[in-house]
Amino acid sequence: MAIPHAWRGRLRLPVLSAPMFLISGPDLVVGACNAGVVGCFPALNQRSSDGYRDWLDDILARLHADAAPYGVNLVVHRTNPRLEADLAITVEKRVPLVITSLGLNRDLIAAVHGYGGLVFHDVTNLKFAAKAAEAGVDGLIAVAHGAGGHGGTINPFAAVHEIRRIFDGTLLVAGGLSTGRHVAAALMMGADMAYMGTRFMATAESMAVPRQREMLIEARAADVVLTPAVSGVPGNFLRASLVAAGRDPDDLTPPDKLNFGTTDARAWRDLWAAGQGVGAIEDMPAVAALVETLHRDYVDALAGSAGLRFP
Repeated sequence: MAIPHAWRGRLRLPVLSAPMFLISGPDLVVGACNAGVVGCFPALNQRSSDGYRDWLDDILARLHADAAPYGVNLVVHRTNPRLEADLAITVEKRVPLVITSLGLNRDLIAAVHGYGGLVFHDVTNLKFAAKAAEAGVDGLIAVAHGAGGHGGTINPFAAVHEIRRIFDGTLLVAGGLSTGRHVAAALMMGADMAYMGTRFMATAESMAVPRQREMLIEARAADVVLTPAVSGVPGNFLRASLVAAGRDPDDLTPPDKLNFGTTDARAWRDLWAAGQGVGAIEDMPAVAALVETLHRDYVDALAGSAGLRFP
């Protein structure tokens, strides 16, 4: 397995709680890390760069000595006016993991590597994976079919197999993963870690609003719609949230301008992303309790794997 050497012995499960826009904050990150999985949040979940620095200080003050690593997501797309300032703070605070999305930035990779940090990059197809691997990232996140928010259209089995042929670093897979058995399956197919978002959205520590939480429990895979109408790029969203906002969930007309929440988060506050794994969500536990359940299911899956031998 290609889990980073510095992380070994600090993870209870090979799981990364994905940085979710308007959902992941200090409470979720601290809960995840102290429970033994990697916790992350988008820098843009704070309204200002100064606020982002405050969140980092808050997280560091509450992490246990043996906590799992934490990370931040930096949006590299040109619509993000805060990238330079947020990167400077990231370097100042020596954030262990930076997850980049919506573009590659070699200067950012060099800056993070300069203090010994790691850079993971999320990709939705093999073309993007090859570019990121060539740029020198430490990890790739295969955001496959069924992942919440901006996801790919490739089956996760196919995505992991093809990326493994060109990349020998840390490989994570996302796309409908909600249980400990899913984590075990991700490793069996060739990934090093599971990248889980929607399942951690449905926790006590997330910043999801009450109706959003209700929709997550009520929803099944059929209630998730893939549409470019929110941001201009295809993404998976809860059909019920589109209807509640007065939008036609079957209207695939993209907006006039790309909207990744970097300059206007209003659409994302009412139109809620979710992955196809929502059908496995039946409660809103504390993160520590969720990790305990995931670990138990993961161990049970491994114990039962001997029965898969045939003949």
